[in-house]
Amino acid sequence: MNRIIVSLIAIAILTTAAVIVTDNGVNRENMDMSAVAGDDFYQYACGGWMEKNPLKPEFARFGVFDKLRENSREQVKALIEELAVKTVKVNEVNGSVAQKIGDLYRMAIDSVRLNKEGAEPLKKHLKRVEVIKDKHELNSLIAEMFSKGMAPFFGVAVRADNMNSELNIMHLRQGGYKMGDRDYYLEQDARSIKLREQYTTLIERLFILSGYDKKQAKEASTIVVKIETQLANAAYSRVKLRVPSDNYHKITIEELQKASPALNWALVFKMMGIEKVKDLNLAQPEPLAEVSTIIREYSLQELKYYLKWNIISSASSYLSDDFAETAFAFYGKILSGKQEQSPRWKRAVDMVNGTLGEAVGQIYVQKYFPPAHKARMNELVKNLQTALGQRIDRLEWMSEATKVKAHEKLNSFRVKIGYPDKWKDYSNLKIDPNESYLENIVRSSKFEFAYMINKLGKPVDKEEWRMSPQTVNAYYSPSTNEICFPAAILQPPFFNMNADDAVNYGAIGVVIGHEMTHGFDDSGRQYDKNGNLAEWWTPNDAKKFETRADELVKFFDEIIVLDTVHANGRFTLGENIADQGGLQISWQAYHNTLEGKSQQVPAIGGFTAAQRFFLSYATIWAGNVRDAEILRLTKSDPHSLGRWRVNGALPHIDAWYTAFDVKETNKMYIPKEKRVAIW
Repeated sequence: MNRIIVSLIAIAILTTAAVIVTDNGVNRENMDMSAVAGDDFYQYACGGWMEKNPLKPEFARFGVFDKLRENSREQVKALIEELAVKTVKVNEVNGSVAQKIGDLYRMAIDSVRLNKEGAEPLKKHLKRVEVIKDKHELNSLIAEMFSKGMAPFFGVAVRADNMNSELNIMHLRQGGYKMGDRDYYLEQDARSIKLREQYTTLIERLFILSGYDKKQAKEASTIVVKIETQLANAAYSRVKLRVPSDNYHKITIEELQKASPALNWALVFKMMGIEKVKDLNLAQPEPLAEVSTIIREYSLQELKYYLKWNIISSASSYLSDDFAETAFAFYGKILSGKQEQSPRWKRAVDMVNGTLGEAVGQIYVQKYFPPAHKARMNELVKNLQTALGQRIDRLEWMSEATKVKAHEKLNSFRVKIGYPDKWKDYSNLKIDPNESYLENIVRSSKFEFAYMINKLGKPVDKEEWRMSPQTVNAYYSPSTNEICFPAAILQPPFFNMNADDAVNYGAIGVVIGHEMTHGFDDSGRQYDKNGNLAEWWTPNDAKKFETRADELVKFFDEIIVLDTVHANGRFTLGENIADQGGLQISWQAYHNTLEGKSQQVPAIGGFTAAQRFFLSYATIWAGNVRDAEILRLTKSDPHSLGRWRVNGALPHIDAWYTAFDVKETNKMYIPKEKRVAIW
């Protein structure tokens, strides 16, 4: 998971209380009993599930997590459609949450209106670019585009200062290229070259749909790819972006002006709604310097093409079907291997969730998140914290001085479960069905941008959530040292009320331990208990950690994900450390529940407790994925693929060998002295 946002986590688990087991939690139909556990545990544990759940045309990847997301979408759809009907029947008061949700959803699914309007809603935004007369006017135009949810040339964020986690500051980041990863522009293999050709075609087609002739569209596509390639050349790699110290450069606005002189930064910020910026984090200086070079060297007409592309590409999902289908042909089919778009209602639900997330979430938790879940989850987190503390105490490679600091950080975790105590206020967001769908999305983007900018220079709100309750996901944030578990992930199959502790600790327990471990992975460990980028390790302990981490990098680097393409062990290091840590911590926590019991836990369904633990873990990563998506995710996703979150993690866990009697002759066997042990 990304440092701010991390991996998929889940619900409340059974604690030490007695359980009446009515479900063994391990479904043999989801397994492939013909596979050998020690040779390919992923196939052994998940083969049946994969066979029963073939990829549908709309999916590039479909797994257990995706199945739960589909369930959550259905739940949210029912809530939204109920509101949509209600607003019509009772003439819901204009400005109410129900009115906003209902009207926005109706606009999103109204394909007749969207197709009738065509490119018309786009024209006034493109005209705004066309009328500028000189490069000086780029300052106000770029600021305006950011307020509309577009991000030409670079990225802007307001969040905690890495060195002062109590205060929000401005962060400027690299960006401005729309293919999704800088390497698509730089690599010279046949597939990358072909992708660039197809991307160029995408740009041409969308310009033509927007009303430009073929000659203009051709010129635009050539210039856009050239500018984006120049931005990509200057950009940091995804591996370097994971190093906190490499991405923190606090400077004054005067220093920013010298570093990137082609823009009038004071004016840009003023037009964004910021009267004065004293200092900021120039996260990646070289790409921002390149922005200045591009603005200086390209003609005004060429820069206009690039800015128009940012508008067109941002708007394509909110226009007629020909726009959406053209964009999908590249981003969905070519990059990911999908065969068809998701149904319109799914795209509409996702849009409403993204626009009015906490408004929908407030209704969602009332229906789908019982209060008992929150209480049980709190106890589970405490159990996992205890287990991690015990493991820290037993680390032979870590000194007592660093252990003291590690305990301080562990005990300072802020835990968020289910939903926020304070809900977001959407009263300043106007949704008007008399205006186009695109115009309402633009207004929403302005609302969100103003909401973010309003935080600048103010104390960090530690109670704010970065995900809505109906999101099937979770995260760890190093700046607030918090772990967050939205309500939607706190349900089966990750927590099974009718199964025993071994199954629940193997699934939800591991992923919660995973999130905790992110506070101590290669990136998270560089932040202290208060969320500040600070060195709290002794130099010798830091070196020992890095030595162990390097071994895990080497192990994953050797994995072939498809044909001759290898996994990226350095890029996925944080997630791999967290997977390993989650397994070790939850195994410890499970065994803590057995203390004081007079007899061994019996086998259930033909599997011992230890076997159920590891089978349960493997099952949550079951899934099918297309080849194109394997290649895309290997390049862009810091998580290992599901197969390798199982077959790459378990060979380093001693208890797994015992549970399944794994021998030296088995393919997954690693000699004990070569198993990586960190947390």
